[in-house]
Amino acid sequence: MNLKSSDFELFGLATQFAQDRAAIDTRWKDLQREAHPDKFAAQGASAQRVAMQWSVRINEAYQRLKDPLKRAAYLCELNAAPINAENNTAMPKEFLLQQMAWREALDEAGSAADLEDLRAEVTTARRDALQACGQLMDQQKDYKQAVQQVRALMFIERFASDVETRLDLMDTADRGQ
Repeated sequence: MNLKSSDFELFGLATQFAQDRAAIDTRWKDLQREAHPDKFAAQGASAQRVAMQWSVRINEAYQRLKDPLKRAAYLCELNAAPINAENNTAMPKEFLLQQMAWREALDEAGSAADLEDLRAEVTTARRDALQACGQLMDQQKDYKQAVQQVRALMFIERFASDVETRLDLMDTADRGQ
């Protein structure tokens, strides 16, 4: 194993967006067993420190690979197409209008049913954005265009989290009555 290997190389996976989550999880467990610092206790503190570095590296890779959004962003960066979300917030007009409509719907949602409808719409948008990421990265190898999809997905994920927060608040308020 090489600390400088890509996450995909470290996990023995094809460098592509489409991945089998169960295979990622299994490989993570295998790698953690191999690099666990306790395995190296008899070899001294230095060997344990190296094992700890490996353990941290394996966990960092796992966090990126298991999450489709993080995996997509990582693939773009590996292919010289950084996301730069903090510096580049420009999005297509249609997407911004959709975001505004969702925000209005969230503000106006008066019932759990309204929020569930909004959640379903956002879930569909998330699925579509993930499919587009896969198409752009795995079939077309168009990482520059995939950046736009990844950034859209970041907005969708953030909004989905806001919907979940509202649902949780509504659920808490309902139980409190």
